[in-house]
Amino acid sequence: MSTDTDINELAARVGRALQEKELLLVTAESCTGGGVAQAITEIAGSTGWFECGFITYSNASKSELLDVPAALMAQLGSVSEEVAAAMAQGALGSSNAHVALSTTGIAGPTGAVPGKPVGTVCFGWANGDTVHTERLVFAGDRHAVRQQTVVHALQGLLRFIN
Repeated sequence: MSTDTDINELAARVGRALQEKELLLVTAESCTGGGVAQAITEIAGSTGWFECGFITYSNASKSELLDVPAALMAQLGSVSEEVAAAMAQGALGSSNAHVALSTTGIAGPTGAVPGKPVGTVCFGWANGDTVHTERLVFAGDRHAVRQQTVVHALQGLLRFIN
């Protein structure tokens, strides 16, 4: 699933699933820079199931907009499953949405730290008090990592809401 057409088809499937369950989605994105929200809003009628998106690239914005504790990021780094969970929960708290997805990672080519190579991405999906997180390491250049992240975020959302 690497082409824009495939991402559009996946986003449309997400939209149908959200509509069937009468759920509104919010996104909280860092490494994808709004790529998930862009994929979603490519779909006609997405206003029926997409509430809003937060692009929180800096740690300060994660704290200010999503209430991610600065101490959590200082302790674990902004690329951690715990921060991804806090981003998703914070997005729910800062919107009228029912379900959230978050992405935070190291798209490269720089930014790697010990234990977190370039391509490391953490995901969060939240609905009420239920939160699921994942940590993956993708291969490829910056564009490839970001594209794989968008695809996995949407696929994970489908699994999470179903």
